[in-house]
Amino acid sequence: MLTLLIPCVRGCCSLLLILVNTLFWFLPILLLSCVKLLPIHACRRRCNQLLNGCANGWIGNNNLIQRLLRLGRLNVVGVDNLSKKEWYMVIANHQSWVDILVLQRVFHRRIPFLKFFLKKELIWVPFLGIAWWALDFPFMRRYSTRFLQKHPHLRGKDIETTRRACEKYRQIPVSIMNFVEGTRFSDHKQRHQQSPFRHLLKPRAGGLAFTLGAMRDHLHHLLDVTICYPKGVPTFWDFICGKVREIHVKIEQLPINEQLKGDYFNNASFQHGFQQWLNDRWQAKDRQLDEWLTRDTS
Repeated sequence: MLTLLIPCVRGCCSLLLILVNTLFWFLPILLLSCVKLLPIHACRRRCNQLLNGCANGWIGNNNLIQRLLRLGRLNVVGVDNLSKKEWYMVIANHQSWVDILVLQRVFHRRIPFLKFFLKKELIWVPFLGIAWWALDFPFMRRYSTRFLQKHPHLRGKDIETTRRACEKYRQIPVSIMNFVEGTRFSDHKQRHQQSPFRHLLKPRAGGLAFTLGAMRDHLHHLLDVTICYPKGVPTFWDFICGKVREIHVKIEQLPINEQLKGDYFNNASFQHGFQQWLNDRWQAKDRQLDEWLTRDTS
């Protein structure tokens, strides 16, 4: 009975502390977001700096909560030679909401604050939706192929959102996070896609290629992150209850050279080469996951 009770108590304590921390930082973020509405460039620039400072404080406290309650031990490789003054593109495999906590914990104070591409529906998440909007997280609306066939005028809207977001990111160093699979991994999705990978979904190259092209004068480094949960993919509740003992994270830093900065949508040769490059990265990631999972379950 006690064995079942301890994780539940830890989960409730974790959730309470995270909620208190979120509410604590929500007020200054809300006030700064109101000031940011003023059409004064210098004022908006200063607000963005303060908002990023608030976000780093919020994440720092969340990381402290995880350490104090011993939520998941991270085995991390590849965090050397990172800088808070650089612009980064970060890509990773996506399995759980816990991925975001892991990435924030790994990169906190090592690179600029991570900006995620989010589904438009997430703007309605209490407190967090406003915070994400104030922090210039781009909200994307994804349309199915069938829907676009009926409404062709909406084709390319995601790309336009990416373009506007990239314009904002030219002013202050930023890390742009992209889960290029587009959704969390599941066996059902893998079968539906007929994915050639054992532990991954097919990567989507278009949004990544467009962002690299749009930010060609600023983005110099790509961080390819592989996340593995050896004992199975956890839910958020599993994680804050302390049921996740170990997490493997491997980071590979790659240069963003001219080979990755082209016209993806109008140059067939570049499109083919970029897709091949990304598929090769995913093949290597799949092998790394297979190695970890085979070793830790044997």
